[in-house]
Amino acid sequence: MTIELMTYTSWRIQILYGQGIKDSDHVWLVMMKAMRALTRYAAAGIKDTGLGDSDFPVLEVLLHKGPLPVNTIGPIVGLTPGSISIAVDRLVARSLVSRVESAEDRRVRIVALTHAARTLLFQPSESIRADEESLL
Repeated sequence: MTIELMTYTSWRIQILYGQGIKDSDHVWLVMMKAMRALTRYAAAGIKDTGLGDSDFPVLEVLLHKGPLPVNTIGPIVGLTPGSISIAVDRLVARSLVSRVESAEDRRVRIVALTHAARTLLFQPSESIRADEESLL
């Protein structure tokens, strides 16, 4: 589905330019439609994990950057201090992250991925498996 969409979008842009339509606004609109379609497709895979819209980005940041203080994660994923605290609470309750006091400053809480989170992130979801089987 993703490859078909990308091929369609690429083909559509080539047609637009081939017809002499070089209006950047129109190309931007086509690209936005493609982005929305890709976002819906990606969101379906994330929903299979049971994670909320703010939970997955937190796990992704921790996966790529390693353990971080709670107050550092919030601005990276676009969450307010209150929202990031609640998101981390949800992830701690699901045993997907650990939260410990910093050795240097007891006011700072360091958040790190657990083994369960790594398993969840690297395990293909049911919808991805179904898509792969339909392609075979």
